[in-house]
Amino acid sequence: MPLRRKDQYLEHLAKVPLFSALSKKELQTIARASDDVDVPKGKVLVEEGKPGHEFFLIINGNASVKRGKREIAKLGPGQYFGELALLDRGPRSASVIAKEDMEVLVLGQREFAGVIDEVPSLAHKLLTTMAQRLRDADARAYSH
Repeated sequence: MPLRRKDQYLEHLAKVPLFSALSKKELQTIARASDDVDVPKGKVLVEEGKPGHEFFLIINGNASVKRGKREIAKLGPGQYFGELALLDRGPRSASVIAKEDMEVLVLGQREFAGVIDEVPSLAHKLLTTMAQRLRDADARAYSH
């Protein structure tokens, strides 16, 4: 894969809150563990209510996020979904469908576990990031 392409992946990965505290080298480890996948228009990437196993980062194309039959969001290049599936196999909170042909970077739960085993310091950074997100979510919940 061309270097410029890899740099684009790293740029996108660095913007994912779960990975925001990681070094360039750690992001490269995650990029190497990920697969670059072409997705045809209309394909269901994740299905609401089904257990999740992968994280998706959109490189090119657009997707529709639906709860039930209602579109609740649109996602495009640089956006992502499914990061919590890397940590547990909980049910997907929404369906995501390709609105056009897409290119996505996919990181599976097993590959992610391998990255954690390979780079133990990564786990500490990820836990710190998750704790901050949980703290923020709690603060929002109590402020209403």
